[in-house]
Amino acid sequence: MFSGIVEECATLVALVKEQENVHFTFKCSFVNELKIDQSVSHNGVCLTVVSMTEDSYTVTAMKETLERSNLGLLKVGDVVNVERSMMMNGRLDGHIVQGHVDQTATCMNVEDAEGSYYFTFRYAFDKEMAKRGYITVDKGSVTVNGVSLTVCNPTDDTFQVAIIPYTFEHTNFHDIKAGSVVNLEFDIIGKYISRMIQFN
Repeated sequence: MFSGIVEECATLVALVKEQENVHFTFKCSFVNELKIDQSVSHNGVCLTVVSMTEDSYTVTAMKETLERSNLGLLKVGDVVNVERSMMMNGRLDGHIVQGHVDQTATCMNVEDAEGSYYFTFRYAFDKEMAKRGYITVDKGSVTVNGVSLTVCNPTDDTFQVAIIPYTFEHTNFHDIKAGSVVNLEFDIIGKYISRMIQFN
């Protein structure tokens, strides 16, 4: 379980393909605090630490994860947003994030809002999935590359988010431009409500 409050960006230093899986090795400042079997969110994807060195750690993504997220597009040198799992004795500053990416979206536009930025994203809309809560709603929560954000101006297949300078500088939003592919996780509460309504 995560909160969508990104701790920092980790740099991909190696990737190894093994059959349908890919092993990703990252460097970040909290490597020495990690342990084997720990969950870490990478661009919003929950992955398990499988091995470590003094200054790096490795996680493994399987085929479905690679197909459903933007991790399969990563190259050595790329940075991802990372967050360790939420401690239950702390404040929930973002929203409830599972680390289970639903699909990807493409950045359509980045607008400078005199210090902050508006990012517009488009995702594949499916009416049946929308009935199950795979949608965005105005002022609702959405996770983009692991960042907990508030939705603005949603349509059937697009939405905007406003990014303050701190978030822009401390996450990989500074690398996102028109055409960039990002990971989406829709709000789990909306999914549960949509599912319960189907049984009434």
